[in-house]
Order: sequence, then structure tokens, then C-alpha cells
Amino acid sequence: MPVIEITVAYYLGIDGGGSKTTCAVGDETSVLATALSGPSNITRVGEVRARESLHEAISQACAAAKIDPRQVHRACIGVAGAGRPEIARAVGKIIAEVIAGEIEVVGDMQIALQAALGAGPGVIVIAGTGSIAYGRDAQGKTARAGGWGFAISDEGSAHWIGRKAVAAVLRAADEAADDRAAQQTPLLFREMKSIWKVESFEQLARTANTNPDFASLLPAVVAAADAGDELAEQVLREAGRELAQLVGIVVRRLFMGDNAVIPLAMAGGVFRYAPLMREVFCAAVHTLDPRLELNGQVVDPVAGALGMARRAG
Repeated sequence: MPVIEITVAYYLGIDGGGSKTTCAVGDETSVLATALSGPSNITRVGEVRARESLHEAISQACAAAKIDPRQVHRACIGVAGAGRPEIARAVGKIIAEVIAGEIEVVGDMQIALQAALGAGPGVIVIAGTGSIAYGRDAQGKTARAGGWGFAISDEGSAHWIGRKAVAAVLRAADEAADDRAAQQTPLLFREMKSIWKVESFEQLARTANTNPDFASLLPAVVAAADAGDELAEQVLREAGRELAQLVGIVVRRLFMGDNAVIPLAMAGGVFRYAPLMREVFCAAVHTLDPRLELNGQVVDPVAGALGMARRAG
């Protein structure tokens, strides 16, 4: 009796972010393994660091799935800035160094929308290191708001929150009655000190003006807000309102004159780890448009990347 050889197709999805990279390996129906590595957003960390993170994530995920990366049939990678041809080419080239199969590089908002809604209409808002709102109507038309880069946009993101928090602390120091009072307040500054290794407002200002990792301050802001610090609470509340405004822009561009329910989903570490911001955002979108139906769970974009890798076949 002849031996029948069964060939298994393996797929790989990557969510390449500004703080971390998530890789998932699966077959046609299941996820076999996932792995995490460092940041892989080329525009933020450069090509060398991005290569290290992407290769590490792929290697670890494939090892956990007990397959060789060269067995991957198709891969989909979602990264910020993929709409720029030079970024997409650079990322594709990096992945091709370890994977022999087909490679598709798309925007991070595309894999997040796929994870949340599949091929259906709706809106996804991402708040990670950066931020963006992205939507698709029933006819397949898409629209975005925000996500124009940390220097001028990315409202409500971890970077935006960190920068706003530093500015709020320094303004509070300016307004304090004397230096002693300034050093005692606010709690937010004391939380920041251990992360950025600063001891004074002058050191905080100098660090803030050297292009630092503002997103790394998110845990400090969240911890201070949880402890009742008013400055931290104000920053997180403003972040929630800013993200809701991005959703409103996308809704007006895509769903005017349509009475159907509009699914809305959230993605990104700010939604996952900043409960006050998420609470304010949810309250704001509930009053924004009665058609919006919010999924309260924070979706995992890498699932969308893996789904797009499978679907491409």
C-alpha cells in the first residue's frame, strides 16, 4: 500500500510595535505558538534593532511550534508606517532573511481591524506606543484619523501620555509656592523618578528634551492615577477624550446617513493597562454616536496578522 504524505501548511503573523513585537505561528485552524521580543518599528528604533527583534520573535515562535522558519508557507506582518513603500520594503526584506514563503507587509491598523472584525465593517482604535483610529464601511471603503507620528499626532498614545505627564509635572513645579513645596508634589513626579533615573525637575526637563522614550513613563502615570494623583488623572482623562475624538472623525467619514450598528473595538497597551483612560474613552464614545457598539475586550492584533496570512491563500 502506498504511503500517503500529508503536507501541513504553516502560517506566521507578526504585530511589530514600537515597544514590543508579537509573533504567532499556526496551521490552518489553530495557533501553535506565540513569542515576544523587543520593538520593531523601524521609524522609532532603526533597522538594526528592528531586525534583531523580528528575527528573535520568529525564531522563538517557530522553535516553540517545533518547525523550521523555512517551513512557513505565508507570513503577514503588521507595522506602523507600512503605507510608505520604503518601510514596507525594508520590513519585507528583513523577514525574507529567515522565511522562504510569501510575505505581506501591511499597516498595524489593518491587522487590528482584522482581529476585531474580520472582513466586516466597523472601527478599531489603537493606543499603544502610538495611536490611530481606522475603519471600514460595508462597501469596503476605509478611513483613518490620527497616527501621523509622535512629534505631531498619536493622541492618547503611551508616548503622548508620557510627554503630557512630564509637561504637567513641570508646570506644577512652576506654580508651587517654593522649591520645597515643588519637590513634595506631585506623586506623579516621584513615580517618574525611578523610571527615568532623575532626581530633580531640572534633570527631568533635560531628559525630556533629549528625545527620550516617553512611552516608558506610562506605568508611572497609571500608578500615580491609581493612587489618586490629580495630574496623572487629568492626563489619562484627556487621553481618553482624544481617542474618542479620533473615532468620531472616522465615523463621520464612513457612516454618515447609515442607521446600522457600528462595531467598535480597542487595541493596544494603553487600553489594556490604563483603566481610567479606558473608562473615560468608553463613556465618551457612548455619548458620541448611539450607533456605536463597543467591544469591551482589548483585541490582540497578532491574531489578525495570522488570519490575514491564512486568508491570502
